[in-house]
Amino acid sequence: MAKLRYYDAADKAPAETPKAAVHTEFLRTGRIDRRRQWMPEQRRYLSYAEVAEQTGRKLAAAGETTHRRINAFHASIQFPKMVFHRTLASSPHLGYCHVTAAKTRLARAHEVTWSFYFANFFSELGDETHFFDRIQTGYSRMYFAVAIEPDEAGRIVINRDVRGNGLIFQTQDPRVALKNVLMLGARDDALRRIIQRL
Repeated sequence: MAKLRYYDAADKAPAETPKAAVHTEFLRTGRIDRRRQWMPEQRRYLSYAEVAEQTGRKLAAAGETTHRRINAFHASIQFPKMVFHRTLASSPHLGYCHVTAAKTRLARAHEVTWSFYFANFFSELGDETHFFDRIQTGYSRMYFAVAIEPDEAGRIVINRDVRGNGLIFQTQDPRVALKNVLMLGARDDALRRIIQRL
């Protein structure tokens, strides 16, 4: 894959339309504005660090909003705020954001700890070395929750014992994602039935 180059499109101002033709302006004032007429427009290219920083700001803001919306649903469903983001090293305009983590019981099994994320791309979840496989860089988002557990070294890793790959849910629809997170956070069956009807 070719290395991507990013440029700053925000600094681009619309060019002023001249009031008169250049030769008329010269005859009237005796000056020629060479910068406006003959200098090519210069693009300011961004470094990968600058792109990653801008992407990170957008992901963090979206993570804060997502957490606020989840906790605003019902007073009995409150999740801890654990917002952090990461960008992909080879494509810093792509990244994902961790929103929250909690514990729940899946299908009357033992208690499972899970984390909720969203990404500004869609992909399949892979293994530990390549967490994201077959990244699709369209303008779609991906919302997903994975089961987690600490390993022997104390790092948090995906609990692959849950559903074979650790994936609890994955969707592109923000409403479905909200519903799934609320279902995971609901403490009683009555609240789960209300959420299911949404």
